Amino acid sequence: MNLSLGNVQPQTKRFVEPLALSSGIVLPEYELVYETYGELNQDKSNAVLICHALSGNHHVAGIYNDDPKTIGWWDNMVGPGKPIDTNRFFVIGVNNLGGCHGSTGPSSINPATHQPYGADFPFVTVDDWVLSQSRLADYLGIKCFAAVMGGSLGGMQALQWSISFPERLKHALVIASAPKLSAQNIGFNEVARQAITTDPHFYGGDFYQHQVVPHRGLRLARMLGHITYLSDDAMMEKFGRDLITSTPKFSLDVEFEIESYLRYQGDKFADRFDANTYLIMTKALDYFDPAQRTDNRLDVALSVARCRFLIVSFTSDWRFSPSRSEEIVEALMKNQLSVSYAEIESSQGHDSFLMDNNDYFSVVKAYMNNIAKDTL
Repeated sequence: MNLSLGNVQPQTKRFVEPLALSSGIVLPEYELVYETYGELNQDKSNAVLICHALSGNHHVAGIYNDDPKTIGWWDNMVGPGKPIDTNRFFVIGVNNLGGCHGSTGPSSINPATHQPYGADFPFVTVDDWVLSQSRLADYLGIKCFAAVMGGSLGGMQALQWSISFPERLKHALVIASAPKLSAQNIGFNEVARQAITTDPHFYGGDFYQHQVVPHRGLRLARMLGHITYLSDDAMMEKFGRDLITSTPKFSLDVEFEIESYLRYQGDKFADRFDANTYLIMTKALDYFDPAQRTDNRLDVALSVARCRFLIVSFTSDWRFSPSRSEEIVEALMKNQLSVSYAEIESSQGHDSFLMDNNDYFSVVKAYMNNIAKDTL
Protein backbone atom coordinates (compact mmCIF):
# COMPACT_ATOMS: atom_id res chain seq x y z
CA MET A 1 0.00 0.00 0.00
CA ASN A 2 3.03 2.30 0.35
CA LEU A 3 4.07 2.02 -3.29
CA SER A 4 3.94 5.45 -4.84
CA LEU A 5 3.67 6.76 -8.35
CA GLY A 6 6.60 9.08 -7.70
CA ASN A 7 6.86 12.27 -9.72
CA VAL A 8 3.93 13.15 -11.97
CA GLN A 9 3.19 15.99 -14.36
CA PRO A 10 -0.07 17.82 -15.12
CA GLN A 11 -1.17 18.34 -18.71
CA THR A 12 -3.43 20.95 -20.29
CA LYS A 13 -5.95 20.55 -23.09
CA ARG A 14 -7.48 23.59 -24.75
CA PHE A 15 -10.94 23.19 -26.28
CA VAL A 16 -12.05 25.64 -28.97
CA GLU A 17 -15.49 24.06 -29.44
CA PRO A 18 -17.97 26.27 -27.52
CA LEU A 19 -19.50 24.75 -24.40
CA ALA A 20 -23.18 25.52 -23.74
CA LEU A 21 -23.63 25.62 -19.96
CA SER A 22 -26.77 24.79 -17.97
CA SER A 23 -27.12 28.48 -17.15
CA GLY A 24 -27.63 29.27 -20.85
CA ILE A 25 -24.26 30.98 -21.14
CA VAL A 26 -21.84 29.67 -23.76
CA LEU A 27 -18.12 29.47 -23.05
CA PRO A 28 -16.47 30.02 -26.44
CA GLU A 29 -13.32 28.16 -25.42
CA TYR A 30 -11.76 26.75 -22.28
CA GLU A 31 -8.91 24.69 -20.88
CA LEU A 32 -8.90 21.61 -18.64
CA VAL A 33 -5.88 20.55 -16.62
CA TYR A 34 -5.52 16.84 -15.97
CA GLU A 35 -3.10 14.15 -14.88
CA THR A 36 -2.89 10.50 -15.91
CA TYR A 37 -1.35 7.52 -14.15
CA GLY A 38 -0.69 4.06 -15.58
CA GLU A 39 -0.88 3.01 -19.22
CA LEU A 40 -3.92 3.06 -21.50
CA ASN A 41 -4.27 -0.43 -22.96
CA GLN A 42 -4.62 -1.17 -26.68
CA ASP A 43 -8.41 -1.22 -26.82
CA LYS A 44 -8.63 1.66 -24.33
CA SER A 45 -10.88 -0.31 -22.01
CA ASN A 46 -8.98 0.23 -18.75
CA ALA A 47 -9.58 3.96 -18.20
CA VAL A 48 -10.84 5.18 -14.82
CA LEU A 49 -11.97 8.77 -14.36
CA ILE A 50 -11.66 10.21 -10.86
CA CYS A 51 -13.84 13.24 -10.17
CA HIS A 52 -12.78 15.56 -7.39
CA ALA A 53 -14.72 16.98 -4.47
CA LEU A 54 -15.30 20.62 -3.54
CA SER A 55 -11.71 21.73 -2.89
CA GLY A 56 -9.93 19.01 -4.85
CA ASN A 57 -8.19 19.20 -8.19
CA HIS A 58 -6.53 17.09 -10.86
CA HIS A 59 -3.58 16.08 -8.68
CA VAL A 60 -4.95 12.78 -7.40
CA ALA A 61 -1.75 10.85 -6.72
CA GLY A 62 2.03 11.08 -6.83
CA ILE A 63 4.21 14.09 -6.08
CA TYR A 64 5.81 17.00 -7.89
CA ASN A 65 9.58 17.49 -8.14
CA ASP A 66 10.45 14.92 -5.45
CA ASP A 67 8.61 17.01 -2.83
CA PRO A 68 6.58 14.77 -0.47
CA LYS A 69 4.56 17.81 0.64
CA THR A 70 2.95 17.87 -2.82
CA ILE A 71 1.40 14.42 -2.53
CA GLY A 72 -1.93 13.98 -4.35
CA TRP A 73 -5.18 14.15 -2.42
CA TRP A 74 -6.10 10.47 -2.98
CA ASP A 75 -2.61 8.96 -3.07
CA ASN A 76 -3.60 6.34 -0.50
CA MET A 77 -6.23 5.04 -2.96
CA VAL A 78 -4.47 5.34 -6.33
CA GLY A 79 -1.15 3.83 -7.34
CA PRO A 80 0.68 0.56 -7.98
CA GLY A 81 -0.87 -2.21 -5.85
CA LYS A 82 -3.42 0.17 -4.31
CA PRO A 83 -7.22 -0.24 -4.56
CA ILE A 84 -7.16 1.69 -7.84
CA ASP A 85 -4.18 -0.19 -9.18
CA THR A 86 -2.28 1.79 -11.79
CA ASN A 87 -0.55 -1.41 -12.90
CA ARG A 88 -3.89 -2.36 -14.44
CA PHE A 89 -5.87 0.85 -14.85
CA PHE A 90 -5.23 4.09 -16.70
CA VAL A 91 -6.37 6.69 -14.21
CA ILE A 92 -7.35 10.26 -15.09
CA GLY A 93 -7.71 13.13 -12.64
CA VAL A 94 -9.15 16.38 -13.99
CA ASN A 95 -9.53 19.84 -12.51
CA ASN A 96 -13.14 20.94 -12.98
CA LEU A 97 -14.15 23.86 -15.10
CA GLY A 98 -14.37 26.89 -12.82
CA GLY A 99 -11.47 25.59 -10.74
CA CYS A 100 -8.41 27.45 -9.60
CA HIS A 101 -5.68 24.95 -10.36
CA GLY A 102 -5.21 25.46 -14.08
CA SER A 103 -8.57 24.78 -15.69
CA THR A 104 -10.43 27.82 -16.96
CA GLY A 105 -12.07 29.57 -14.03
CA PRO A 106 -12.76 32.95 -12.45
CA SER A 107 -9.07 33.86 -12.16
CA SER A 108 -8.43 33.07 -15.85
CA ILE A 109 -8.21 35.86 -18.40
CA ASN A 110 -11.49 36.60 -20.14
CA PRO A 111 -10.61 36.86 -23.86
CA ALA A 112 -13.38 39.44 -24.29
CA THR A 113 -11.95 41.89 -21.73
CA HIS A 114 -8.33 40.73 -21.29
CA GLN A 115 -8.97 40.92 -17.55
CA PRO A 116 -9.67 38.07 -15.09
CA TYR A 117 -13.23 36.79 -15.39
CA GLY A 118 -13.87 37.42 -11.69
CA ALA A 119 -17.57 37.83 -11.02
CA ASP A 120 -18.28 37.44 -14.76
CA PHE A 121 -17.31 33.79 -14.80
CA PRO A 122 -20.56 31.84 -15.32
CA PHE A 123 -21.99 29.42 -12.80
CA VAL A 124 -21.34 25.81 -13.73
CA THR A 125 -23.15 22.64 -12.72
CA VAL A 126 -22.33 18.98 -12.27
CA ASP A 127 -23.90 18.39 -15.70
CA ASP A 128 -21.52 20.95 -17.22
CA TRP A 129 -18.51 19.27 -15.63
CA VAL A 130 -19.57 15.86 -16.93
CA LEU A 131 -20.03 17.28 -20.43
CA SER A 132 -16.59 18.91 -20.37
CA GLN A 133 -15.05 15.67 -19.04
CA SER A 134 -16.65 13.74 -21.90
CA ARG A 135 -14.83 15.99 -24.33
CA LEU A 136 -11.57 15.24 -22.56
CA ALA A 137 -12.39 11.54 -22.95
CA ASP A 138 -13.00 12.13 -26.67
CA TYR A 139 -9.62 13.81 -26.95
CA LEU A 140 -7.92 10.86 -25.23
CA GLY A 141 -9.75 8.41 -27.49
CA ILE A 142 -11.72 6.81 -24.65
CA LYS A 143 -15.17 5.75 -25.78
CA CYS A 144 -16.15 3.97 -22.57
CA PHE A 145 -14.65 4.19 -19.07
CA ALA A 146 -14.09 1.04 -17.07
CA ALA A 147 -15.22 3.19 -14.14
CA VAL A 148 -16.06 6.75 -13.16
CA MET A 149 -15.71 7.41 -9.47
CA GLY A 150 -15.47 10.03 -6.77
CA GLY A 151 -16.26 10.99 -3.21
CA SER A 152 -18.73 13.65 -2.04
CA LEU A 153 -19.16 16.11 -4.93
CA GLY A 154 -17.05 13.69 -6.97
CA GLY A 155 -19.63 10.98 -6.32
CA MET A 156 -22.34 13.27 -7.66
CA GLN A 157 -20.37 13.58 -10.88
CA ALA A 158 -20.06 9.80 -11.14
CA LEU A 159 -23.82 9.51 -10.65
CA GLN A 160 -24.46 12.17 -13.30
CA TRP A 161 -22.16 10.33 -15.73
CA SER A 162 -24.47 7.31 -15.48
CA ILE A 163 -27.38 9.55 -16.50
CA SER A 164 -25.77 11.85 -19.07
CA PHE A 165 -23.66 9.24 -20.85
CA PRO A 166 -25.01 5.81 -19.86
CA GLU A 167 -23.19 4.12 -22.73
CA ARG A 168 -19.80 5.58 -21.81
CA LEU A 169 -19.09 3.93 -18.44
CA LYS A 170 -19.31 0.34 -17.21
CA HIS A 171 -19.13 1.09 -13.50
CA ALA A 172 -19.84 4.06 -11.23
CA LEU A 173 -18.33 4.26 -7.74
CA VAL A 174 -20.31 6.76 -5.69
CA ILE A 175 -18.62 7.30 -2.32
CA ALA A 176 -19.82 9.38 0.65
CA SER A 177 -22.27 11.17 -1.59
CA ALA A 178 -25.96 12.03 -1.92
CA PRO A 179 -28.53 12.45 -4.70
CA LYS A 180 -29.00 16.09 -3.63
CA LEU A 181 -28.15 18.35 -0.72
CA SER A 182 -30.41 18.70 2.28
CA ALA A 183 -31.63 22.13 3.36
CA GLN A 184 -29.08 21.96 6.20
CA ASN A 185 -26.22 21.39 3.76
CA ILE A 186 -27.37 24.24 1.53
CA GLY A 187 -27.50 26.35 4.69
CA PHE A 188 -23.88 25.54 5.53
CA ASN A 189 -22.85 26.52 2.00
CA GLU A 190 -24.73 29.81 2.25
CA VAL A 191 -23.01 30.73 5.52
CA ALA A 192 -19.66 30.01 3.88
CA ARG A 193 -20.56 32.15 0.87
CA GLN A 194 -21.71 34.99 3.09
CA ALA A 195 -18.36 34.87 4.92
CA ILE A 196 -16.59 35.36 1.57
CA THR A 197 -18.87 37.88 -0.11
CA THR A 198 -18.97 40.16 2.95
CA ASP A 199 -15.19 40.24 3.26
CA PRO A 200 -14.12 43.88 2.59
CA HIS A 201 -11.49 42.54 0.17
CA PHE A 202 -14.01 40.67 -2.00
CA TYR A 203 -14.96 43.69 -4.15
CA GLY A 204 -17.95 41.91 -5.65
CA GLY A 205 -15.72 39.13 -6.95
CA ASP A 206 -13.31 41.43 -8.77
CA PHE A 207 -10.61 41.45 -6.10
CA TYR A 208 -7.93 40.49 -8.63
CA GLN A 209 -7.80 44.04 -9.98
CA HIS A 210 -7.26 45.33 -6.44
CA GLN A 211 -4.43 42.82 -5.91
CA VAL A 212 -5.93 41.56 -2.67
CA VAL A 213 -7.51 38.30 -1.51
CA PRO A 214 -10.64 38.00 0.66
CA HIS A 215 -8.52 35.96 3.03
CA ARG A 216 -10.68 36.42 6.11
CA GLY A 217 -13.84 35.25 4.36
CA LEU A 218 -12.15 32.23 2.81
CA ARG A 219 -10.66 31.30 6.15
CA LEU A 220 -14.03 31.45 7.88
CA ALA A 221 -15.65 29.42 5.10
CA ARG A 222 -13.01 26.72 5.40
CA MET A 223 -13.21 26.64 9.20
CA LEU A 224 -16.96 26.09 8.98
CA GLY A 225 -16.45 23.42 6.33
CA HIS A 226 -13.88 21.57 8.41
CA ILE A 227 -16.25 21.31 11.34
CA THR A 228 -18.87 19.69 9.13
CA TYR A 229 -16.40 17.32 7.46
CA LEU A 230 -15.39 15.79 10.79
CA SER A 231 -17.49 13.96 13.33
CA ASP A 232 -17.91 15.02 16.95
CA ASP A 233 -16.13 11.83 18.05
CA ALA A 234 -13.22 12.44 15.67
CA MET A 235 -12.77 16.00 16.93
CA MET A 236 -12.88 14.90 20.55
CA GLU A 237 -10.47 12.05 19.83
CA LYS A 238 -8.02 14.32 18.01
CA PHE A 239 -8.25 17.51 20.09
CA GLY A 240 -10.41 16.91 23.14
CA ARG A 241 -10.69 20.06 25.21
CA ASP A 242 -6.92 20.44 25.40
CA LEU A 243 -5.53 23.91 25.98
CA ILE A 244 -2.40 25.15 24.22
CA THR A 245 -1.30 26.78 27.45
CA SER A 246 -1.46 25.17 30.88
CA THR A 247 -4.07 27.60 32.22
CA PRO A 248 -6.86 29.71 30.66
CA LYS A 249 -5.84 33.21 29.57
CA PHE A 250 -9.35 34.67 29.84
CA SER A 251 -8.98 36.30 26.43
CA LEU A 252 -10.15 35.87 22.82
CA ASP A 253 -6.74 34.57 21.81
CA VAL A 254 -6.36 31.01 20.56
CA GLU A 255 -6.41 28.84 23.66
CA PHE A 256 -7.85 25.47 22.69
CA GLU A 257 -6.15 23.01 20.34
CA ILE A 258 -9.23 22.89 18.11
CA GLU A 259 -9.17 26.69 17.72
CA SER A 260 -5.55 26.56 16.63
CA TYR A 261 -6.22 23.71 14.20
CA LEU A 262 -9.18 25.42 12.55
CA ARG A 263 -7.34 28.71 12.14
CA TYR A 264 -4.31 26.92 10.68
CA GLN A 265 -6.44 24.96 8.21
CA GLY A 266 -8.38 28.10 7.31
CA ASP A 267 -5.25 30.13 6.64
CA LYS A 268 -3.65 27.35 4.61
CA PHE A 269 -6.75 27.01 2.47
CA ALA A 270 -7.09 30.76 1.93
CA ASP A 271 -3.49 30.84 0.68
CA ARG A 272 -4.14 28.27 -2.05
CA PHE A 273 -7.79 28.53 -3.11
CA ASP A 274 -9.71 31.10 -5.11
CA ALA A 275 -12.71 32.74 -3.44
CA ASN A 276 -14.81 32.85 -6.61
CA THR A 277 -14.12 29.19 -7.30
CA TYR A 278 -15.33 28.34 -3.79
CA LEU A 279 -18.58 30.20 -4.46
CA ILE A 280 -19.09 28.44 -7.80
CA MET A 281 -18.30 24.99 -6.44
CA THR A 282 -20.69 25.31 -3.50
CA LYS A 283 -23.44 26.52 -5.82
CA ALA A 284 -22.84 23.50 -8.07
CA LEU A 285 -23.35 21.34 -4.98
CA ASP A 286 -26.59 23.14 -4.17
CA TYR A 287 -27.95 22.87 -7.71
CA PHE A 288 -27.29 19.15 -8.13
CA ASP A 289 -30.60 17.32 -8.12
CA PRO A 290 -31.04 14.89 -11.04
CA ALA A 291 -34.56 13.98 -9.88
CA GLN A 292 -35.72 17.58 -10.28
CA ARG A 293 -36.36 16.90 -13.98
CA THR A 294 -38.35 13.73 -13.27
CA ASP A 295 -40.96 15.01 -10.83
CA ASN A 296 -38.63 14.31 -7.87
CA ARG A 297 -38.42 10.62 -8.80
CA LEU A 298 -34.78 9.59 -8.47
CA ASP A 299 -35.60 6.10 -9.75
CA VAL A 300 -37.00 7.64 -12.94
CA ALA A 301 -33.93 9.87 -13.32
CA LEU A 302 -31.67 6.83 -12.99
CA SER A 303 -33.75 4.62 -15.27
CA VAL A 304 -31.48 5.51 -18.19
CA ALA A 305 -28.38 4.21 -16.40
CA ARG A 306 -26.77 1.06 -17.77
CA CYS A 307 -23.64 0.67 -15.68
CA ARG A 308 -23.05 -1.26 -12.47
CA PHE A 309 -22.71 0.66 -9.21
CA LEU A 310 -20.73 0.54 -6.01
CA ILE A 311 -22.19 2.83 -3.36
CA VAL A 312 -20.15 3.44 -0.19
CA SER A 313 -21.12 5.37 2.93
CA PHE A 314 -19.55 5.86 6.36
CA THR A 315 -21.27 5.45 9.71
CA SER A 316 -20.07 8.77 11.19
CA ASP A 317 -20.70 10.91 8.08
CA TRP A 318 -23.43 13.23 9.29
CA ARG A 319 -23.13 15.62 6.35
CA PHE A 320 -23.90 12.88 3.75
CA SER A 321 -25.23 10.21 6.07
CA PRO A 322 -25.64 6.54 5.06
CA SER A 323 -29.37 7.13 4.61
CA ARG A 324 -28.56 9.46 1.69
CA SER A 325 -26.56 6.70 -0.02
CA GLU A 326 -29.43 4.28 0.65
CA GLU A 327 -31.71 6.62 -1.33
CA ILE A 328 -29.47 6.01 -4.34
CA VAL A 329 -29.35 2.26 -3.73
CA GLU A 330 -33.13 2.07 -3.48
CA ALA A 331 -33.60 4.02 -6.72
CA LEU A 332 -31.14 1.75 -8.54
CA MET A 333 -32.82 -1.38 -7.22
CA LYS A 334 -36.20 -0.14 -8.47
CA ASN A 335 -34.62 -0.16 -11.91
CA GLN A 336 -33.16 -3.63 -11.32
CA LEU A 337 -29.70 -2.23 -11.91
CA SER A 338 -26.68 -4.02 -10.48
CA VAL A 339 -25.62 -2.28 -7.25
CA SER A 340 -23.31 -3.19 -4.40
CA TYR A 341 -23.55 -1.21 -1.18
CA ALA A 342 -21.17 -0.98 1.75
CA GLU A 343 -21.64 1.04 4.92
CA ILE A 344 -18.18 1.34 6.43
CA GLU A 345 -17.57 1.71 10.16
CA SER A 346 -15.55 4.88 10.67
CA SER A 347 -15.21 7.68 13.22
CA GLN A 348 -13.76 10.19 10.72
CA GLY A 349 -17.01 11.82 9.55
CA HIS A 350 -17.48 12.97 5.96
CA ASP A 351 -13.71 13.03 5.40
CA SER A 352 -13.65 9.24 5.87
CA PHE A 353 -13.51 8.78 2.11
CA LEU A 354 -10.04 10.34 2.13
CA MET A 355 -8.68 8.39 5.10
CA ASP A 356 -6.89 5.08 5.50
CA ASN A 357 -9.46 2.44 6.42
CA ASN A 358 -8.77 -1.24 5.79
CA ASP A 359 -12.44 -2.20 5.39
CA TYR A 360 -13.04 0.67 2.97
CA PHE A 361 -9.94 -0.10 0.91
CA SER A 362 -10.81 -3.83 0.85
CA VAL A 363 -14.28 -3.10 -0.54
CA VAL A 364 -12.98 -0.80 -3.27
CA LYS A 365 -10.08 -3.11 -4.13
CA ALA A 366 -12.34 -6.17 -4.40
CA TYR A 367 -14.75 -4.24 -6.61
CA MET A 368 -11.95 -3.00 -8.86
CA ASN A 369 -10.54 -6.55 -9.06
CA ASN A 370 -13.89 -7.68 -10.41
CA ILE A 371 -13.88 -4.84 -12.93
CA ALA A 372 -10.46 -5.98 -14.11
CA LYS A 373 -11.67 -9.58 -14.49
CA ASP A 374 -14.78 -8.54 -16.41
CA THR A 375 -13.42 -5.83 -18.67
CA LEU A 376 -9.65 -6.15 -19.15
